[in-house]
Amino acid sequence: MADSSAETWPRRSWLLAGIFGVILILTGIGGFVLPPGPMSNATPYNGFHIAFGVLGVALAASKNRRAVAYFNVGFGAIDLWQAVAGVTGLFPFKLFALKTGDHVAHVVIGLILVIVGALALRAMPKNG
Repeated sequence: MADSSAETWPRRSWLLAGIFGVILILTGIGGFVLPPGPMSNATPYNGFHIAFGVLGVALAASKNRRAVAYFNVGFGAIDLWQAVAGVTGLFPFKLFALKTGDHVAHVVIGLILVIVGALALRAMPKNG
């Protein structure tokens, strides 16, 4: 039986945070061990990925779907900001040594996270 729409988006948001958190951790570790490529491998950027990946996994493990949805919206907004910062030179462009590949990934991932997180929040009861 299919989930009701009130459960579908919160479940998708929870799943996305868990999977995305693991991907962030692996991306951060990869940045330390892989050779330079089309995306930044700056140490602060790698640490940022690992820290937020751990947070995403921890929130998914907590099963607090509202907190997970807020994480997705918030981290998605941060990703979108990094895309803007990357093309304008604003913070954290220099610190993270952002490259073109990062900008593309930040737009795509940021939009997905914001949309899924917002749809999850919209589907949840206000008092739940």
